[in-house]
Amino acid sequence: MPQKTQLDRLAIGLMVLFCTIWGVQQVAIKIANAGISPVWQAGLRSIGATALVFAWARLRGVRLFDADGTLPAGVLAGLLFAAEFALIFIGLQYTSASRGVIFLYTAPFFVALGAVWLLPQEHMRRAQWVGMALAFTGVLVLFGENLVGPPGEAWKGDLLIFFAAFFWAATTLTVKASVLQRVSAEKTLLYQLAVSAVLLPLLALLLGEPGVFAPTPAVWASLVFQIVVVASASYVGWFWLIRHYPATRLSSFSFLTPVMGVLAGALLLGEPLTPAVFAALGLVGAGIWIANRA
Repeated sequence: MPQKTQLDRLAIGLMVLFCTIWGVQQVAIKIANAGISPVWQAGLRSIGATALVFAWARLRGVRLFDADGTLPAGVLAGLLFAAEFALIFIGLQYTSASRGVIFLYTAPFFVALGAVWLLPQEHMRRAQWVGMALAFTGVLVLFGENLVGPPGEAWKGDLLIFFAAFFWAATTLTVKASVLQRVSAEKTLLYQLAVSAVLLPLLALLLGEPGVFAPTPAVWASLVFQIVVVASASYVGWFWLIRHYPATRLSSFSFLTPVMGVLAGALLLGEPLTPAVFAALGLVGAGIWIANRA
């Protein structure tokens, strides 16, 4: 499939689907946190997804062990991937999830800034910057009230999650601007899953996490959803999209994820829906449309 300069209906449909899945993931993590400590949960997710994606790749005949020069870039992507999730989970010990969302979704701006030097073929027009700013405004409308008030030690968590956003963007740019661009999405993802499968459990042990402490059916179901649907299927699809479509345009869709997460919380956990949710959805949708129109 040749490189594309615009998002077509396939890419748009897949990004809406993936953002919905990643929004539901927020609910799944909340449910799983009731029985598995956070960093250990992330490690188990990577371990399970590594095995699943490896089996899928072998079934499809994907060549995983060719000497194609991707090892350095793959290990780098894996380290960035592991660092992102470690910083998110550690940061959430100091700050709230809603505050964390605001800082995490600065990542598309890091992608856009990095693209200026690393992806000159993806030149950002003024309308794209305006669209991304509008979409980020929607995230602020949704969660911005949580920035008001005495923060205490929240700034520590905010700073850690801000760095996590940087590593998220760095992972995307590494995949797009390196030799990983030429290999299968499965191999690209396996580099990241394998490295994080080793590092995250070790980090959980260093943090003294209890691990699996209340393994109820709901907890296991949430973990299975994260392994099969999120870390395996949706991430393979995401890296396939990065190979074939502009990373800056794809990243603008990520602003949809926190809104979908709130909607999923309302549908699955009975959390309240406020007018801010619908205002945020309108702003994010308008911003994505402006950023991606031809």
